[in-house]
Amino acid sequence: MHGSSRAVGCYLVTMVTVNRVQTGLRIEGRLLKVLKGLAEYLDMPLGELVEGIVLHAFDGSAPFGQPTLDKIAQLKQVYDLELTAADAHRLLEQDG
Repeated sequence: MHGSSRAVGCYLVTMVTVNRVQTGLRIEGRLLKVLKGLAEYLDMPLGELVEGIVLHAFDGSAPFGQPTLDKIAQLKQVYDLELTAADAHRLLEQDG
């Protein structure tokens, strides 16, 4: 599962080889806009951002520090995203 080592900044990290697959994920539109904006801000592909968020969640740890959380708050304002974790299992898709 683990691959080669490479320098990232001033650190030497062991890269992990994975098998990525294309998927047809359906997601709330404003949430997607915030995620895309954050991926752009962090200069990383959207899929890698989602992978990182999920892996942190699976470990029970927070994926972001305060500066990134501040950016997320800005993006949520820009894209009028008011949903929170409390809404996670109460979303009803509108017809059309």
